[in-house]
Amino acid sequence: MHKETKGKSIGYSGLEKSKKQQLVLFCPLQGAIDVISRKWALLIINEIGNHKRIRFSELRSELKEITAKSLSNTLDDLRSNDLITKESFKEIPPRVEYGLTHDGQGLHKAIMPLLQWAASREGAVVTECSCKHKPEILRIKKNRKNN
Repeated sequence: MHKETKGKSIGYSGLEKSKKQQLVLFCPLQGAIDVISRKWALLIINEIGNHKRIRFSELRSELKEITAKSLSNTLDDLRSNDLITKESFKEIPPRVEYGLTHDGQGLHKAIMPLLQWAASREGAVVTECSCKHKPEILRIKKNRKNN
């Protein structure tokens, strides 16, 4: 997905990383899309943010439809984009926990307006929200045309 150029990795979105992991965004919107466009990325960020620290098996339980391979690949991608941390504990059995970086926490906070927008769209009906946000936060304004 990325091509190498003289010590720098450039993604198709125009997101450029030097060896020092400094990010240069040629287009902020395209850079954001590059990070969050993976199918499970926002759901994983949301789950980790809701739990502060979470194990792989707990993520699989919360996101019932994700395969182990998809979860593993998406976690690796989010880690390479410096949105999540992975902490391994030297225990038997081995334990690994995931948390959000500073940037990941910012993205987690930024998800709420997106959820509110989705819930307020014409014809949207929020019955049960798997992302654990309270339905009253996502309540739809009735008779928007009359307001």
